[in-house]
Amino acid sequence: MTIANFTPVPALIGGLIIGLAAALLWWLLGRLAGVSNILGQTFATVEGELSWRLAFLGGLVAAGLGAVLFVPQSVQFHLPAGYGQLMIAGLLVGFGTQLGGGCTSGHGVCGISRLAPRSIMATLAFMAAGALAVLGLRVGGVL
Repeated sequence: MTIANFTPVPALIGGLIIGLAAALLWWLLGRLAGVSNILGQTFATVEGELSWRLAFLGGLVAAGLGAVLFVPQSVQFHLPAGYGQLMIAGLLVGFGTQLGGGCTSGHGVCGISRLAPRSIMATLAFMAAGALAVLGLRVGGVL
């Protein structure tokens, strides 16, 4: 088995940027950078919370648009399933993040960095489930 698309330098740079953004949000505002919670609480928050949440979410969208505009070869999008399946998958992910008390970014980046036992266990569960899914798909001949 070969790793065809292993790009350690861009991965390291991206990880550093994510870590820096999470640290800055924590240090400057005392908030965790868990995307599902930020999105889920955007319009149900107390006064003073809306502006930073919109700025955070706007930054996510702006970064994606910037990548498409300035480095289009880095964004390759192919959707073999239809948009209906994509919406159902998104709803399931949203439900799962609420059930799990956060998303992978919240637990994996912010929770582990704070040594939160719940986040460590959640991230281990995410990784194990992902590994089992890939193993099942490869053994089943899908991949």
